[in-house]
Amino acid sequence: MKTIGFIGTGYMGGALATAASKSELDISILLANRTRKKAQALCDQIGGTVCDNKTIAEQADCIFLGVKPQILPEMYEEIKEILKKRKDEYIIVSMVAGKDIPMLKEMFFDHPIIRIMPNMPVSVGSGLSLYHFSDDVKEEDRDFFLKLMAASGTLLESEERYMPAIGGVTGCGPAFAAMFIEALADGAVQCGVGRKDAYVYVAEMMKGTAELYLKSRQHPGAIKDSVCSPAGLTIEGVRTLEKLGFRSAVIEALIATFEKRV
Repeated sequence: MKTIGFIGTGYMGGALATAASKSELDISILLANRTRKKAQALCDQIGGTVCDNKTIAEQADCIFLGVKPQILPEMYEEIKEILKKRKDEYIIVSMVAGKDIPMLKEMFFDHPIIRIMPNMPVSVGSGLSLYHFSDDVKEEDRDFFLKLMAASGTLLESEERYMPAIGGVTGCGPAFAAMFIEALADGAVQCGVGRKDAYVYVAEMMKGTAELYLKSRQHPGAIKDSVCSPAGLTIEGVRTLEKLGFRSAVIEALIATFEKRV
């Protein structure tokens, strides 16, 4: 049996802990959070044991870091001596934004590191998580990690140098997509559709369009063209979006997230 420890059980850390609890692996789960009530609430849902950071540092074979970047130094000071004294093997799985593998290797005494960038839909098992292994992560540990996180959604390996750009799409994208859902639903409400129904219609449309692309691999422009009849409704809407700078706004938003990260 392997012991999996989660330091930080906020929205994302809690979602990954929930995914781990659904795996068929022989594991025990330790949960630690600055607000113990939050860890206890998660424990009540998924099982496991509520403890502190030091216990996880002492016992866990796989340590998930789910803390904010500004909290990392404080957390590190608390556990570094414990980790330094360990002679057994353990792996660090970090979702700490802005901390790449070379930084983490230096902090955590050159132990194997898995960097993961999950997004909000992991909470419902439909997430997209980017991951990258340090070179010293063993093959059996790579397989274990992928099985452990399988219930979170789709897992895609990425070169670490691309993570800041791709992370803007996968991590920030759900917020942009939610804004589009809200805006399109607002338009529907203005045209007389009930708000609750409008949200469902828009969300299902986006889900279906995404599935259409993923299954057909048609260029998005081809999908758009196939809906645009000559002098029809859709091309009129497309014309209006272009006139108002829709594409440019989306591109600039993504570039802004990239520049903020780097």
